[in-house]
Amino acid sequence: MKVGIIGAGLVGSTTAYTLAIEGTANEIILVDVNKQRAEAEADDITHATAFKQDCTIMNGDYPDLSGAHIVIITADGAPNFNNSRLELVDNNTKMFESIIPNLVRYAPEAIIIVTTNPVDVMTMVALHLSGFPRSRVIGSGTVLDTARFRSLLGQYLGISPKSLHGVVVGEHGDSAVVSWSTACVGAMCIDEFAGVMDRPLTPEIKSQIAADVVQIAYRIYHGKKATYYGIAGALSTICKAIAKDEKRVLTVSSFHQNVEGLQDVCLSLPAVIGRQGVLKTMLPHLSTPEMQQLQKSAEVLCEVQKKACGILKN
Repeated sequence: MKVGIIGAGLVGSTTAYTLAIEGTANEIILVDVNKQRAEAEADDITHATAFKQDCTIMNGDYPDLSGAHIVIITADGAPNFNNSRLELVDNNTKMFESIIPNLVRYAPEAIIIVTTNPVDVMTMVALHLSGFPRSRVIGSGTVLDTARFRSLLGQYLGISPKSLHGVVVGEHGDSAVVSWSTACVGAMCIDEFAGVMDRPLTPEIKSQIAADVVQIAYRIYHGKKATYYGIAGALSTICKAIAKDEKRVLTVSSFHQNVEGLQDVCLSLPAVIGRQGVLKTMLPHLSTPEMQQLQKSAEVLCEVQKKACGILKN
């Protein structure tokens, strides 16, 4: 599978490395305004693949995206924020106005995966600018948040996160909804399982874990000025689901006509991902407080997405 990555910074290059080493892609094109950086990253990853998988990695430009089945956008016109990812809307919306038309011109059949923040808003921007079917414009959404939830909960319970089921929905950001009501292990609800393990999930512990799911990205960012391993893992997982037509359920961000009465919003809900992109989305059975939180998350995103679409009209 041929994959294009627009943006050869830490997220883009780490994603390229992950896709190459795991064998998900056999051809990767790195596109970046800093061509020297893109060429250096392509060479470095190519040398690593000599130990693992056969994969052609090269720096290129938009015409080189021709024939790509997936194009991932990691480029960020304003990577720094103080309080919220939503601060990045203006600059990144303007940046997408130059990226998306070129992508559409040279890779009209591609599935777009957006990871540029704020990812839910930028997914809506990419959808508007591309004119692609909704199924082929995907945001990385809360795939990473869901992995963080399972990781933190697994650490507390002393079990593998692979054995845990639980989702984070809504915004990839401050209004994300950590769903305890859907969490389970081995068909046993999470509270019951925690009791069996003598690791009770008190309201205080749940609150702390939920806060960590949302805030840990900021701690990582402030600790090393970037986050890239986790998101590369999330992007690789989405790409693999598409490449192998896995029909895997992932909490990606995509377009929804109606979420709790709010019209036309991009946010994360569980979705079946396969060769053609988003095949089906579903609303999990959330508790009443979680449904209220999801509605608030959708309200936040609706407002910012309307702002971004307004920028496109100017």
